[in-house]
Order: sequence, then structure tokens, then C-alpha cells
Amino acid sequence: MGKSIYKRLSGSQNLRQRLVLATLSATPVLIEDIRTDDTWPGLRHHEVSFLRLLEKICDDCAVEINETGTKLKFKPGIVMGGRNLVHDCGLTRSIGYFLEPLIVLGLFAKKPISIKLKGITNDSKDPSVDTFRSTTFPMLKRFGVPSEGLELKIENRGSPPLGGGEVFLAIPVVQSLTAVKWTDEGMVKRIRGVTFSTRVSSQFENTMVFAARGIFNSFLPDVHIFTDHRAGVHAGNSPGYGISLVAETTSGCYLSADTAISYTHEEETAGLEDEKKKLMPPDEVGVQIASVLLGEIEQGGVVDSTHQGLLFLLCALCPPDVSKVRVGKLSPYGIETLRHIKDFLGVQFVITADPTTGTVMLKCIGCGLKNLSRKVS
Repeated sequence: MGKSIYKRLSGSQNLRQRLVLATLSATPVLIEDIRTDDTWPGLRHHEVSFLRLLEKICDDCAVEINETGTKLKFKPGIVMGGRNLVHDCGLTRSIGYFLEPLIVLGLFAKKPISIKLKGITNDSKDPSVDTFRSTTFPMLKRFGVPSEGLELKIENRGSPPLGGGEVFLAIPVVQSLTAVKWTDEGMVKRIRGVTFSTRVSSQFENTMVFAARGIFNSFLPDVHIFTDHRAGVHAGNSPGYGISLVAETTSGCYLSADTAISYTHEEETAGLEDEKKKLMPPDEVGVQIASVLLGEIEQGGVVDSTHQGLLFLLCALCPPDVSKVRVGKLSPYGIETLRHIKDFLGVQFVITADPTTGTVMLKCIGCGLKNLSRKVS
């Protein structure tokens, strides 16, 4: 065996994506200057936790971090998968941070993955577990991922800062993905959603539903928002409430928006000195998230801005055939994804603006990634 040649990168941005692409393309990476100028330099807790998760699902994966955490050496192995795995995601980021990369890697594993993830299920930074179930899974099915074996079960909810949530995730394996031509976003025909509340009154949910419906009913009658009030052990360790909304279009596209309201670590501890920071009232939450979803619909495109990165990645991993997709305004995360895809997979997208609709068309020829480790029956 010759000496591994490491791809040199710097900075802490998009670490998750770099590690996923390094694993799929079997490229060892050396990342330097990770937050060297910060007061607390180096890798954060959630980034180290993600590396530990990669070690759990991969075989022969080598991770080296220097003493200050500002330099990371990562040599990817084979994604093995496995059953009955358990991972604690920590309390600095929610489970949604770990789900997206885990799903992509799980599709190209040797065996189907079934894993229990513990931590925060809903927060305001990352997509909630409800959004993954209602929006991400239908998107995967377009790329030929079978619905049998694809499952996400919320066993316990967990809000920041103390978490306590539990989620069960099952991912099937695929031989390869299917190239898509997905350019018709259609018209919105129905709105679905779910609210949650933990360790607060269930009335909060009814208020959010009433406020959100008040906006949507001006446009269409088919609006159903379900409630999910948790109590006792299923409610986690902190009070919180939130809402996840999905707009389904006539052409089978799903656009989502979600948020969660809860206390942060600082507010929990600083409550003695002055009165706790007032949380946003549930009626305002309902109005705000309904407005955000209407903004996503107005932008156009077959996916919302939070799913752009995953859409581009799946297109790039398709067989060597043309994939064509339409999105609204490119998000910063989407733009970074396109750059990383070009670096690691050598796939370049042809981007053309559509001035009549204000959307962007992207075309690419996939890199033809095949799951060679999967057992052929």
C-alpha cells in the first residue's frame, strides 16, 4: 500500500459536507486552520460527535485531531451500516444536523442502517425531524430510493437546552440512484403540518394552528395541521414548542418551513439575575412560519432553500446521465455544495437563470457512483 495523498482544505465551514464527500469519493482530507482566531479555537462538540458517528458506521476509518482541535486528518473507510446502533448527538446541535449526511451515506452502505439518535429533536437552527419525514423522504423517492425500509420514528421529543429526545432511523441501501428531470413545480394544492409542545400547555399548539390557518385559509381550503403534545418521559427535559409546515404541489413537490421556540443555555443560567427572556408567543410563531412558507412558495423551484444542498448532491451522485432541476434563488449553502461537488466528485453544473419565473435551472451529468460494497443477492 502506498502512502495516502491527503486533499488539503482549510477553515471550519461546511465540515459535514466535506467529510460526506470525502467518504463517498474515498478521498483522505487534511483540514487546517479550524477557527484558529476564535476565543475557543478548534472543533465544536457537534463536529466531534459527527466524526464519532462516522467511525460507528464506517469500517477502517481513521480520524486524527491535534491537541487544540484546529487540525483534522480524516481517512475514510467503507460505509458498513449495521443494525441497532445508538448515537448520542449531544446538546449543541439538533438531530437534524446529523440526519442529512447520515441518510446520504446510509444509501451507499454495505448493509441497511438502523440507528437510535439521542439529543434535541427540534430547534431553530437545523431542519426538524418532522420536516425530514414529510419533505426529505418524498424527495429521496424521486431518485429511486425504495420506500420500504426508509423510516423515521420520533420516540421522545427533546427541546434545547437539555434535550432528552430520541429518534429511530432506518435507511435502505441502493445499488445506484436514478437521474431525474424535475423542473415542474406545479401549483400548491394542500398544506399539511404538525405542531409539537413539550412541558408546556397543549393550548400553545392550538394557538399556533389557529394563527397559521388564519393566513393560509385566504388562499386555499385544504389546510390540516396536526398536534403532537408530549408529556412525562416522552417530553424530554426542557420546555419548548414549535411548528413544521409543508406545502404539497400538483406535480408532487414538497416545500417546507419549520421553527422551534425554547430557552438557550445562557438564558437558563442567567434567569437568577434578571427576568428570563420572553419567548415568542405561539400566535406570532404561527404567523411567522406561515409567512416563511409563503416566501418559499413565492421563490419557486421544486425544493425549498434548506433542501437545495441535498438535491444537488443527489443529482451529482446519479449515474452518468443528465439530471435537470429547477430551484428558486440559490442559497449560500447550495452554492457551497456546488463548489464542494466540483472539488471532490468533478461534477460541474450548468446554471441558467430563467428570467420569466425568477428561478434557476441546473443541469449536470452524474459521477455514476455505484454501491460496490452492497451484497448482491
